[in-house]
Amino acid sequence: MNNPFKRMTKREWALWFVSIAIVVMSNIMAGRVDALTLTAVTSLIFAAQGNVGAPILMTIFCIQYAIISYRFRYWGEMFTYLFMSLPMSVWSIVTWLKNARNSSDGTVEIRKITRKGAGVLVLCNVAVTIAFYILLKKLNTPNLIFSTISVVTSFFAASLTMLRSSYYALGYASNDIVLIILWILASIKDPGYIPVVVNFLIFFLNDMYGFICWKKRETAQC
Repeated sequence: MNNPFKRMTKREWALWFVSIAIVVMSNIMAGRVDALTLTAVTSLIFAAQGNVGAPILMTIFCIQYAIISYRFRYWGEMFTYLFMSLPMSVWSIVTWLKNARNSSDGTVEIRKITRKGAGVLVLCNVAVTIAFYILLKKLNTPNLIFSTISVVTSFFAASLTMLRSSYYALGYASNDIVLIILWILASIKDPGYIPVVVNFLIFFLNDMYGFICWKKRETAQC
């Protein structure tokens, strides 16, 4: 795996710098600076390239985000990222390394999901969602409905990343929207979480950029 920073275009450098600047400033204004921002934004840029460095950084992000969720008792987010997103990110590292389309630049080959595969994915998601809903309800998780919806979108996003589908970014973008709502609700009680809202707003924009990049690569690959 070569240095992914060498492959970044001027547009990606600009997006990376602006994203980092916005989230760092919001963190400083709130009196806290979190490494979560650097890790996550960089991961999204690498993911847009299809570089295998993305799931490696995502693995680190899962651990960091689970810690933040634990502080506010968002058990759904904590359990989702520790016991679902984290292992799936680790497995994504394996699948992406095995399917690097070009070993010279570390770009992963994009895979199209079949109808059968999509059906299995939906069934697995239903089972995971029901199990998590029961667990989160017993734990008296704040904002239970939104926390459960976050599980749904997180599962799809992590699964599609592992399966190397171009729609992984839409899964994460959908999850970003849910998380923006969740952390706005948290910020009403504790303004210190406003930077987390800003983070996910930036993540949403980066995920949409990633989707555009992957669709272009998918068209060129066919």
